[in-house]
Amino acid sequence: MTQQFYAVTGATGAQGGAVVHALRRAGHPVRALTRDPASPAAAELRALGAEVVRADFDDPASLLAALTGADALFAMSTPFGAGSTPFSTGFAAETRQGIALLDAAVAAGTVRHVVFSSASNADRGTGIPHFESKHLIERHLATLPLGHTILGPGVFMENYANSWTLELLRQGVLALPMPGDRPLPVIAAADIGAFAALALTRPERFAGRRIDIASQWRTPVQLAAAISAACGREIVHREVPLAEVAGYSPDLAAMFRYFQQVGLEVDVEALHRDHPEVGWHTMARWAAERTWDLG
Repeated sequence: MTQQFYAVTGATGAQGGAVVHALRRAGHPVRALTRDPASPAAAELRALGAEVVRADFDDPASLLAALTGADALFAMSTPFGAGSTPFSTGFAAETRQGIALLDAAVAAGTVRHVVFSSASNADRGTGIPHFESKHLIERHLATLPLGHTILGPGVFMENYANSWTLELLRQGVLALPMPGDRPLPVIAAADIGAFAALALTRPERFAGRRIDIASQWRTPVQLAAAISAACGREIVHREVPLAEVAGYSPDLAAMFRYFQQVGLEVDVEALHRDHPEVGWHTMARWAAERTWDLG
């Protein structure tokens, strides 16, 4: 009998890559799904011992081939990156592709459990387009004959080291559309990976659950201070008006408006108590472990 394995989508990105790392550290067989198996990121996954295969969300045959034999699946979706800016939108495409992936998991015939990475509070009618698209995928997953766990990560710490953020950090500014004293539930990709690996390998413990996850609550001022300490230069928070954000991304403006007016709900204390094996990152630890090239 062919050895079964864990299939991981988004494997060359931050979330999926973290899941691959966590599973391989524990010695589990992994098949990493990517649109470009020839990329440098794919080569790094092979070096970890993962099998890397081509899979395109818009190519059902490639999804079926990639998932056949898988015992469990880490599934994720994104509307971003399809256009000329990081804030280009493809919400209908995200939903379509996420549903196609899940349907392929059913068709594969071997997948027993799916861990789907959504967003914190996406099941609460937020009105945020890229939360609502994920919730539609969640709802479809609930109709399928698959065991499943839904994770709702908070705000990625990695957002504070992307190209747009780094450009302003070089000017000594962490620009966020949030008041400086309003805390956000932030999470390191490594913690998402560790939690997802836990849910994949212990389905009896996590099946049927939806769990919003975050590593720590931090205000924008505290985020700036952590980056300052790690990079050795002063970084100050600047609040960006929501009207300015709406000018280039109505979706992100809706998200930060929700963060300000309603807010996310994540029980970080309970997560740390119940799942210490995740090894939760503080923002200070995450920042200290990065190399900051701020010129």
